[in-house]
Amino acid sequence: MSDNVIKFRKPKPPPKAPNPMLRKLMIIAVVVLVFAAAWAYFQVTGRPAP
Repeated sequence: MSDNVIKFRKPKPPPKAPNPMLRKLMIIAVVVLVFAAAWAYFQVTGRPAP
C-alpha cells in the first residue's frame, strides 16, 4: 500500500460515564437479597443465630 494515501477513520466515541442511578439500584438489590437470604435461613433452621 502506498504511504501517500490518507486513511479516513471515524473517531471512537468517548466512553460513557456509568449511571449513578444503576449503582444505587444495584446496592439496594444486594441489600434486599441479603435480608431475603437471612429470612430464608431462619425459616429453614428454625433457630436464631448463636
